[in-house]
Amino acid sequence: MGPVHGSRHGCHGLPHERGIAPLVGVLALVAITVALSAVFLLGAVELSPGSSGPTATVELAVDAEEDRLTVRHVAGDPIDVEALELVVEVDDEPLKHQPTVPFSGTDGFDGAPSGPFNAESEPRWTVGERASLWLAGTNEPTIEPGDEVSVRLVVDDRTVATASATA
Repeated sequence: MGPVHGSRHGCHGLPHERGIAPLVGVLALVAITVALSAVFLLGAVELSPGSSGPTATVELAVDAEEDRLTVRHVAGDPIDVEALELVVEVDDEPLKHQPTVPFSGTDGFDGAPSGPFNAESEPRWTVGERASLWLAGTNEPTIEPGDEVSVRLVVDDRTVATASATA
């Protein structure tokens, strides 16, 4: 006796086996769509304006007797000094005259700064380089022993590094 052609199950076996292939296909498409969406979102986050720009680590040394601040670039990206804004505070009070870097003599500071803050230096501040500046007696607040001094480095309205030290 040969195969029965009028069978309810036909040649393919049990009825539930027919629905498996389309279900697996749909689940695979959903998984691929979710994965591609995640990749797209991660790419969009990395391209957003808030996540671009240099980052750096700096150290600050303060000499109250000489009214000198020395900032050393210890790690991170090179910084374009021509795009840099330096904000100095003494005991959480901003200096009356903030340094406009690079400079070669400006209100509130004695002489020319050293290192990358000097207008005659290369405009790229790289790891290992130090920059010093001297506060003039006309700048307020003055630095006294025991004062907490902080510097904040800003490029394109974004803080790239901060440091503080006790005088």
